[in-house]
Amino acid sequence: MRHPLEGSARYAAEVADVPVINAGDGANQHPTQTLLDMYSILKTQGTLDNINIFMIGDLKYGRTVHSLLMAMTEFENPIFNFIAPEELAMPEEYKLFLKEKGIRYFEHTEITDNINHADIIYMTRVQKERFMDPIEYEKVKNVYILRNQMLKNTKPNMRILHPLPRINEIHPDVDTNEKAYYFEQARNAVYTRQAIIAHILNLK
Repeated sequence: MRHPLEGSARYAAEVADVPVINAGDGANQHPTQTLLDMYSILKTQGTLDNINIFMIGDLKYGRTVHSLLMAMTEFENPIFNFIAPEELAMPEEYKLFLKEKGIRYFEHTEITDNINHADIIYMTRVQKERFMDPIEYEKVKNVYILRNQMLKNTKPNMRILHPLPRINEIHPDVDTNEKAYYFEQARNAVYTRQAIIAHILNLK
């Protein structure tokens, strides 16, 4: 179930007599995306512990980053770096969640700030549908664009993820870089969601 209102999937699950998979409820959560993101991190890093994640773009309305943040706190010693314009900063409730769990996070204004420490760069698009005022969207839509030259001094194990579709936030010159993993990540989505459906239908 994909729905524009936050909490819609939870409500549906409470009243339905069949399993409900949350395929995204507004700007709240996107748990199936998180499972495939974690699978992608595990495949590229060999672990889900001690991962330094840079989340870039729309962190206010980006449900994929909200879900991934909460899931990764279940593993050992994650570090989060948030890069967003003030209008799209990570909501306070998620930062408070991290503080209560004693998990480190840092906020930056530029992509290049400490990017050489990243294990995962998680890019997100600025979603036009989240803006009531089109002028506000135009102000921030191209605020961060990841380019190949920015990756020159990044760690050998670093990989770039993106929930897709992208607009301009990843320049096409990144696509041929061995650290670009977003197309493989999209393929992982097929396997992960097949596994979810098989699980709830008790299929082997």
